Formats: sequence, C-alpha cells, structure tokens
Amino acid sequence: MPLEDYFEFLETEDIRIKGTRIGIEVVIEDFLEGASPEEIAIRYPHLSLEQIYATVTYYLANQSEVEAYLAAGRQEIERAAQAQEENPPEVVKRLRRLKGEKAYTIRGLAA
Repeated sequence: MPLEDYFEFLETEDIRIKGTRIGIEVVIEDFLEGASPEEIAIRYPHLSLEQIYATVTYYLANQSEVEAYLAAGRQEIERAAQAQEENPPEVVKRLRRLKGEKAYTIRGLAA
C-alpha cells in the first residue's frame, strides 16, 4: 500500500491519519521529541502501530515538505493565539475582571 493511502489530505494545512481525526503533526511532534512508535501507540491507543510507523515513514521520506507543513501549523496557532489575545471573547474578559477584583480584594485585606 502506498504511504499516501494512510492519510487524508483534506487541505494543504490539514493532513489526517485516515479513519481518525488525528493530524499527522500529533505523531510527528511526539516522534521528534524522542518518543518511539511504541510509546506513541500507548499515548494514542486508537492509532495502530502500523498507522504510526506509516506516519513516521512519511515524515522521513518527505522531511522538507512535512517540516514546512509543521511550521505553517505552528504559525497558524501563533496567529490565532495573538488574535485571541487582542480580542478575547466576552467570557474571558469577564474572568479577567473577576480575577483582578479578587486580587484587589486580597491586597486590601492584607494592608
């Protein structure tokens, strides 16, 4: 079976392990952090060892393309986090206000 048959190429920024909702970046990042395929299988029991080895092999066979894919994913996460920080949802604003009020109350009691 060709390696590509193990994956669903939904978009250029979204490659998933076929039959799952897991992106290849999950397995590859664990692998790059030193986890063996067997350790990854323990962390993600719904993935077969075959799927994990296919993902690692795909990474090794297409390293520059997959590195670019991973970098683009990290940039998107950073961009989304920055956008969230600049314009947080109302619930986050409210929680921050409450946290500030609590800190003010605690400082007032300590004085």
